[in-house]
Amino acid sequence: MQVSGSGSVPVSVIVLAAGQGTRMNSDLPKVLHQMAAAPLLHHALTTARSLDPARIVVVTGHGSEAVTAAALAFDEAVDAVLQDPQSGTAHAVAQAAPLLEGATGDAIVLYADTPLIREETLRAMLDARARHGVVVLGFHSPNPGRYGRLVTQGETLLKITEWKDATEAERSLTLCNSGVVCADAQTLLSLVAEVTNDNAAGEYYLTDIVELARKRGLTAGVVLCDETETQGVNTRVQLAEAEAAFQARARSAALENGVTLTAPETVFFALDTHIGRDATIGPNVIFGPGVTIESGAEIKGFCHLEGCHISRGATVGPFARLRPGAELAEDVHVGNFVEIKNAILDEGVKVGHLTYIGDADVGEFTNIGAGTVTCNYDGVMKHRTTIGKRAFIGSDTMLVAPVAVGDGAITASGSVITENVPAEAIAIGRSRQVNKLGLASKLFEKLKAIKAAKAKG
Repeated sequence: MQVSGSGSVPVSVIVLAAGQGTRMNSDLPKVLHQMAAAPLLHHALTTARSLDPARIVVVTGHGSEAVTAAALAFDEAVDAVLQDPQSGTAHAVAQAAPLLEGATGDAIVLYADTPLIREETLRAMLDARARHGVVVLGFHSPNPGRYGRLVTQGETLLKITEWKDATEAERSLTLCNSGVVCADAQTLLSLVAEVTNDNAAGEYYLTDIVELARKRGLTAGVVLCDETETQGVNTRVQLAEAEAAFQARARSAALENGVTLTAPETVFFALDTHIGRDATIGPNVIFGPGVTIESGAEIKGFCHLEGCHISRGATVGPFARLRPGAELAEDVHVGNFVEIKNAILDEGVKVGHLTYIGDADVGEFTNIGAGTVTCNYDGVMKHRTTIGKRAFIGSDTMLVAPVAVGDGAITASGSVITENVPAEAIAIGRSRQVNKLGLASKLFEKLKAIKAAKAKG
């Protein structure tokens, strides 16, 4: 990881991911539940990484091994530390202290179960640090419920009051606490070290650092964001709501970036979907993780894409599935009811319909006929099929891998190809047809008699 992208003050990010999430009613740690085809934790880490931080520390607890593995799968440079026992948010932040010893610059505390915080919001908090010792992210809510309240005087934040400890006057406030805070890294760690658990819940609240900072003569301020950004996930209902909010944001961003969505409300993006401008996405298209679509490509309706790259001018669908490792070069055409997996299709390849291409390399301008299958699996191992340039694979060809078809070669329709086909050869791998004259009517009469006898019996 690098220091802050602005080239000025380094930033450290602490991501709290220790909660059990009992209301999810799940054996899976809450922060590993998926939104937009990625764990909630990865959403928080994506936002953290957008700041080019000097260090990211994930504080784990429930399901620590799985959460740590997920963090490292996202970025091997992430540090993870265990909070045990789990005694509140200030106690969680304090667990990061040994890893941030000597860290300079600012630190931001994020939450793995609050996946919609934007980079722009965090940068606004970093900017506000020029005016305040501690900066808190807040939002106004018409129905604030049990959120903690921000008590302010003018532009100064006086304190944060948790619902359990709030007076009736404080509960009437609509300015709420998101939990996200920013301060000088060493100041933050020294403040959390002073927090006590003298409150209704007996926990060490991170919110107490505001009053502790003011006692030191530091000022505290608030940066506001839309309530949607601070939406936490504690239940399956809230997970669905967060998914809907993410998709609405992703669709809007795609449209603003010059992507055509013919039915935006039916398209579902993954966290890491990348689409170039002037690409066209039809209705009911689902993106799994790891998809990149270059400018000018078209994805027609009812396609499912995952782990694939689609180049400029390519068309896919309708009703196609691209699985991990699918690489489509420029002007490739993949039609309806075609599945591509771990295969490279060079420029101008056409795979029109009803075909499976797996573990294969297909040369430029080759045509793959309907019903073709690369038979890549022998029950134990996968094998690769290689097809050369400008070849013609006849309909209903079974290519039994490992096998190669040379440049300009043809396979006859209905062939089972088990041996390599030389360049410019025609391969015919099918049984000779035999016609039994008059046998069809006799067979039908026999079968009808059997059926009638069964009906009587």
